[in-house]
Amino acid sequence: MEEVKGELMGLSLLTDQDTNRFNSGKAYEIYNKMGSHLAVHEGKEGVSFAVWAPNASEVSVIGEFNHWDKKANMLSPRWDSSGIWEGFIPGVKKGDLYKYAIRNDFHNINLEKSDPFAKFCQTPPATASVVWDLDYQWQDNDWMENRHRKGLNEAISVYEMHFDSWRRVVEDDDRPMTYREMGEQLPSYLDEMGFTHVEFLPLMEFPYGGSWGYQLTGYFAPTSRYGTPEDFMYMIDCLHRKNIGVIMDWVPSNFPMDAHGLHRFDGSYLFEHEDPRQGFHPDWKTSIYNLGRPEVKNFLISNALFWLEKYHIDGLRVDAVASMLYLDYSREEGQWISNKYGGNQNLEAIAFFQECNSVIKERFPKVFLIAEESTAWDGVTRSVNEGGLGFDMKWMMGWMHDTLNYLKREPIYRSFHQNDITFSMTYTFSEKFMLPLSHDEVVHGKSSLLGRMPGDEWERFANLRLLYAYMFCHPGSKLLFMGAEIGQMNEWNFKKSLDWHLLREEKNQGIQHLVKDLNELYQKEKALHQLQFEEQGFEWIDGSDVKNSVMVFLRKGKKAELLIIINFKPVYLENYGLGVPKSGTYHEIFNSDKTCYGGSGRENSLIKSKKIPLHNRENSIQLNLSPLSLSILKRKA
Repeated sequence: MEEVKGELMGLSLLTDQDTNRFNSGKAYEIYNKMGSHLAVHEGKEGVSFAVWAPNASEVSVIGEFNHWDKKANMLSPRWDSSGIWEGFIPGVKKGDLYKYAIRNDFHNINLEKSDPFAKFCQTPPATASVVWDLDYQWQDNDWMENRHRKGLNEAISVYEMHFDSWRRVVEDDDRPMTYREMGEQLPSYLDEMGFTHVEFLPLMEFPYGGSWGYQLTGYFAPTSRYGTPEDFMYMIDCLHRKNIGVIMDWVPSNFPMDAHGLHRFDGSYLFEHEDPRQGFHPDWKTSIYNLGRPEVKNFLISNALFWLEKYHIDGLRVDAVASMLYLDYSREEGQWISNKYGGNQNLEAIAFFQECNSVIKERFPKVFLIAEESTAWDGVTRSVNEGGLGFDMKWMMGWMHDTLNYLKREPIYRSFHQNDITFSMTYTFSEKFMLPLSHDEVVHGKSSLLGRMPGDEWERFANLRLLYAYMFCHPGSKLLFMGAEIGQMNEWNFKKSLDWHLLREEKNQGIQHLVKDLNELYQKEKALHQLQFEEQGFEWIDGSDVKNSVMVFLRKGKKAELLIIINFKPVYLENYGLGVPKSGTYHEIFNSDKTCYGGSGRENSLIKSKKIPLHNRENSIQLNLSPLSLSILKRKA
């Protein structure tokens, strides 16, 4: 194209109200004005640029269009002391590469930064932003109009996945799939398997593949590794047309210190705290957002809203919430600064979550907000009006750790650790919990879920079936990381595809069949989902049979109820007696020991109750418990 140099025109997309609201942290849709936007001014087509850099001495736009000349297209600071630099450059077009050249005379620093509000980025390791618009015709009206039916009293079964390593294209140099290829394959698979939602590890632009996307630099841009923003929209559209909701990992907790990113953006500590006791994360070697600065808070809230509005995202899973709530998170004495009351609670983070979640719920009331919060912080899923943080669900990390620790034990020792498996029931209704068997549990030498199970091959698979069945019967929503549903033996490797070839084996087919049936049962039986976050949805029959390592409880809906019996030992128990809430005939609607799942096939037929008191019930039944199995009984009407 014809070179554009030295010409800057006076178009501004920002109003005085916009900048006042931005500086006070209330310009929630500022992404419509900041960054680069195709525009026409005085009959000339070009691009309007706006960037927040209050401590800069000079800001210019550099790019292909001016041969990266820092003096060619200087931006002007707004008159209102907002710290925003802006300008219109005619002749710049969609697809052009650009950065901001920023000079800070006070620190004598010259920087080249990507646009924090860029809608598209170069594919890493390249770091330029790309002029883009979001031109896509959505075809998911039915989903968007009806997703309110996917509420907390419905089945919520999430398939968590890492995009790059789900299913690679082996015949094409083992490359990852594109967004459009994923849109053609993933929705049908998830629909067939019965999952209600997919959760992607972060797909915003990120420089280092080994971070799995959790250290991102392109906050408003889907990573270009797999296609354009429109390609990403197409994939979401395809998922919605198969009635699959889309949840994205969102990372407001920290950001990497890459030279082109937010770190010391205008030569000063702008987005992060200057004091390393507040602004540097010792675990991840990253910067921490200064949530006390209104513009930073505004940046993050507007970013969350952007994905919900522009990309029709159905939920955000917020990463590392605990690291934000505690000022002393992963820090020794003397390495952190207390709040104004002398405590370790991060008051600015609390206020941020309450405001962010309130704004999202006001505008998108049926979107799920899910916290990865690993402590006993009170009120994560309590409403903001009641003093809580306002999340819809919280990952139940305690359940996950206790359950896996229990099941990895040789069954002979489980009798001594019954409390590990029953303890979750003492607090399961203190929050609205999601049960996660996530990516974090199958990396860094932890082995796969199957690899943790004890015993010979049959027992390992039986234990895995038992784990999944127990998760689906435990109160709370569900999350399973990809590969778990096929009995992956190897630990997850983000550089290679899942071991899909395992499905040639009957035992792995059995695991996949089991997960599919559990998803179907979870959706079909109201007792498993209708009151999954309420105390009325659960009732003990007996959790004290330490000798046999058997656990029995009821799952209840508003009218229906199911009897759950779990045998955690590889021993066949005949004529096992247990009390039942009502007299009548019970039939087994699920048994994890079915032959189609790879089990022994020792199931139960119809079981009639007898008026024999047991477990503080007037009536009881006797049934046979298969080794390492879970049975679900339903009373015939």
